[in-house]
Amino acid sequence: MENFRKVRTSEEESPLPFPDLPPDVVEMKVKEGSKIRNLMNFAMAQMELKGSRQIVFSGCGKAVTKTITCVEIMKRKLGGLHQVTKVRYKTLLEVWENQDPLPGGPAQNLTVHKNVPSICILLSRDPLDPNQTGYQPPEPCHGLGTQLGEAGEDTSSSSTKGLKRPLPPPREELLTKKLQVQVPDSPRGSGSTDRQLDHHH
Repeated sequence: MENFRKVRTSEEESPLPFPDLPPDVVEMKVKEGSKIRNLMNFAMAQMELKGSRQIVFSGCGKAVTKTITCVEIMKRKLGGLHQVTKVRYKTLLEVWENQDPLPGGPAQNLTVHKNVPSICILLSRDPLDPNQTGYQPPEPCHGLGTQLGEAGEDTSSSSTKGLKRPLPPPREELLTKKLQVQVPDSPRGSGSTDRQLDHHH
């Protein structure tokens, strides 16, 4: 393969996997080399200046994580967006050209079919069908910016309760626990602090 060079990559064109999309919906195709700031500036202009109600972000292969990042930024900036996420596989066609063909032989091109995961995320200001797979309701709005700090703190403590995780012990206990873990002679010591911690809860 050392004489082969990738000449082009094309992905199969496939319709967006959402029913009832307006024909003029903007699809942000996120590529591996795309700059998030450029994508976001364009997408925000569509939603805020042009008044679009819906926008689709799509990416495949290595661009999937970048696609999700764009969606999270968008949800944070605009708030109140309904979301539907669809994951599927896409076929990429890679054409490789032989740089060093045999004299008199045909120029050998190889076409490689690659299956890569692809993600499509629809964001909508209007309510979407909550029963379709991949639907996420809007995150609750925290009201004005001044209340964000307080609301943020409340949500963080309530989320730990929701996860049924015991709250971390105070600093001092953590320190003693660490010290005892480092002393190999007294394995029981660390056990006993664990037991004390259990009594607290």
